[in-house]
Amino acid sequence: MTLFILLACLGGVLVGLSRQLNGRLSISTTPLIASFWNHAVGFAVLTCLGLGVGGLLPAGAAEAPWYIYLGGPIGVVFVAAGSWAIARIGAVNTALLIIGGQMVTGVALDYVSDVPTSFWANATGIILIVGGMMVSRRRRKAGGSR
Repeated sequence: MTLFILLACLGGVLVGLSRQLNGRLSISTTPLIASFWNHAVGFAVLTCLGLGVGGLLPAGAAEAPWYIYLGGPIGVVFVAAGSWAIARIGAVNTALLIIGGQMVTGVALDYVSDVPTSFWANATGIILIVGGMMVSRRRRKAGGSR
């Protein structure tokens, strides 16, 4: 279990780092170009990894429902939106809004999937995220810059 917790935390660190790098690229180019290069380089790395490790095209992939492949186009929008937002509202606000959106979506998906969840734990998590956003904005206004 500890390994999975550490992997999830590493994933969060890498998402934050990726957003920063794409945000910097979008400042010198555009969010669309930053998203393009993010996905082009990612595609190249995954292709090499898939060819090296194998299993890139598993049996039955063509029979899968069409909608399970929408993760790619959704990811393009996510990366472009994150690249645009981070350069304008900062890393903390962007991260909090992304996490807030993930929390609300996760709660909604668990609800429609009849997954047993704790309403109060979910509500508390969302309130803490919104509270963090408010504290961050208040601190930024008090500081004057940015």
